[in-house]
Amino acid sequence: MTQNMTSGKPLNLIIKFSIPLLIGNIFQQFYSMADTVIVGKTIGMSALAAVGATGALTFFIFGFFFGLTGGVTVVTGQRFGAGDLNGTRRSVATSIIICGTITLLMTILCTAMAGQFLKWSNTPADIFDMSLKYLRIMFCGMAALVSYNLLNSILRALGDSRTPLIFLVISCILNIVLDFVFILSFNWGIAGAAVATVISQAAAGWWCYLYAKKRFPLLQLHRSDWKWDSRSVWEHLRLGLPSAFQFSVCAVGIVIFQTVLNSLGVQAVAAYTAASRIDSVMIQPAFSFAIALGAYTAQNFGAKKYMRICRGTTVCAVTSTLFAYLIAFLAIAFSRPLTEFFVSAEQAAVLLPQVRTLLWIQGVCTVFLTMLLIYRYALQGMGFAFIPFMGGVVELFLRGVFSRPFCDIWGYTGVCTVSPLAWAGSFVLLGFVYYYKIRRLTGRYF
Repeated sequence: MTQNMTSGKPLNLIIKFSIPLLIGNIFQQFYSMADTVIVGKTIGMSALAAVGATGALTFFIFGFFFGLTGGVTVVTGQRFGAGDLNGTRRSVATSIIICGTITLLMTILCTAMAGQFLKWSNTPADIFDMSLKYLRIMFCGMAALVSYNLLNSILRALGDSRTPLIFLVISCILNIVLDFVFILSFNWGIAGAAVATVISQAAAGWWCYLYAKKRFPLLQLHRSDWKWDSRSVWEHLRLGLPSAFQFSVCAVGIVIFQTVLNSLGVQAVAAYTAASRIDSVMIQPAFSFAIALGAYTAQNFGAKKYMRICRGTTVCAVTSTLFAYLIAFLAIAFSRPLTEFFVSAEQAAVLLPQVRTLLWIQGVCTVFLTMLLIYRYALQGMGFAFIPFMGGVVELFLRGVFSRPFCDIWGYTGVCTVSPLAWAGSFVLLGFVYYYKIRRLTGRYF
């Protein structure tokens, strides 16, 4: 069930690994998209904006854990690539301890601070109560999301991207069914969408755990694997925390950006929410290639096959960029029916110009995001966690500095240009460092 990526053609291995990952990532987007679509269609544009107003805040918290789980399991991938099976098991146990402890503390803190978070982000008063209810439920269910992401990251580190996909597809279907039940049958409104998401994520994590425990002998942890080892904990935190803070730092910039966006009113928030949901699907091929490259890089770095890292990164960058532009073109071409997917035809006609504005701007600039992801995950796979964190700092700085001036000068169009500007700045930094590291490891750039 595991996959060794230290031999064979790099592009074939990465594509084989990324296809189930891509399907899984798209279905992962369906969690938030299902909530957005069903809420927008059944409750209305204000409810759609209420879900959208929480987007930056949930990304801030959940992005932290996505980075943490991906970062700590880099050690797992490196141990597996080096053939150290005992070390691989100990790495899995250490990752569970770290993520479990931090999840408990963050759940308590974030649930208590949810209302204050929304005030700080300038959430419009007419959707504040709906946003608060949705956000608190999502925070209370934080452990469900972390559990699934940690198991997913562990299996990816071992070269398996297929197993989590099966359970994710099933849980996505469950999420859609529960959305309709809780919103339409139980009349729970926006809270029903949040409850459905939490239950579905918990189911995905639990099913993945049971299956992995039964079918992966390598994951049969022994009592000795749980022994506290300060050196091992620090090794995992050294990679996990910078990766986690990298997402959170990026998210702080997005929170600042969301605050500026919220000041433009409910219609702008609703339009941006619909467009960003479309865009989140557009970037999944690039995101999947990058994650696959991270697993590939970690294993080859552990095996000291540095030229394979160089070749894999190059072919992955070219393929990923071509796919990204193809999908961006399709999203723009079909922007009207895609917008009507979220709201009624009448409301879509109102939102469509702003939706297209975002899709055009981010579509043209998609190369910056694609290459940013490639360099970020390649560096993380090699164990250089601090530089991707600094890339997040660059994104935070650029979003923080330019969000308000661009909004004041160009309005909604100005707001839409802020993210591509942040991507470009981070891409330049990460690209420079990547080629510097590759040059030192291999004596070559490509």
